[in-house]
Amino acid sequence: MVVDGLEQNHSLTGGYNPSRYAMRRRVLRFLVKWGGFTLLAKLDRVEGLENVPDQGPAILMINHIAFIDPIVVLHVMPRNIVPLAKIEVYDYPIVGIFPRLWGVIPVRREEVDRRAIQQSMEVLRAGEIILVAPEGTRGPALKQGKEGAAYLASRSGAPILPVAVNGTIGFPAIRFTKPWKGPGARLRIGRPFRYRPEYQRAGREQLRQMTDEAMYALAELLPPYRRGYYADLSKATQETIEFC
Repeated sequence: MVVDGLEQNHSLTGGYNPSRYAMRRRVLRFLVKWGGFTLLAKLDRVEGLENVPDQGPAILMINHIAFIDPIVVLHVMPRNIVPLAKIEVYDYPIVGIFPRLWGVIPVRREEVDRRAIQQSMEVLRAGEIILVAPEGTRGPALKQGKEGAAYLASRSGAPILPVAVNGTIGFPAIRFTKPWKGPGARLRIGRPFRYRPEYQRAGREQLRQMTDEAMYALAELLPPYRRGYYADLSKATQETIEFC
């Protein structure tokens, strides 16, 4: 069976077995919903959930302004998401157990992490969704994106789903403290898009253009003060992408 250009055959997914994580992810989602978003974080609104594909692989591409951003996305999405995160999160006191139990893909930054690429492709071949923060670090406004998401999308054929995150600074915070007096976390989910077939084996220069075009699609969903490197939307092009 072929789904969006990927064979959905678990025998081809290497070491990744979705059923291995099903029960623990169900429990963790319950804890996040009834614990985290009752006591530690406030969710204001979510726009564009209808853009999330019902099935098949996809790459969620988010901006990253606060530690809690990926957890907010995991909480609101109707499907399970497998995030990529810097390998150091596994060593965080107490909270480091969460990525281990969930099956988060650890990434060694500032190098080509072939193991992380392989694991990401396995998840996509299994018909699931991965989450990528292409800036590689947190910040109040967009930095130039790294090419990893474009590489994975072009090689797999999976669509990219841009997700703009805002209002998460200050969380997690105990209920009734200062951050809770603001509006809380807000998500805007944009239209999914794919890279055109001729970019399936794109080289470095093309990957740079593909990344910037994807980042402009994300920037368009953000308020101007969050757009940073991609503030000038008049420079946005769509030569390498096509909307689904």
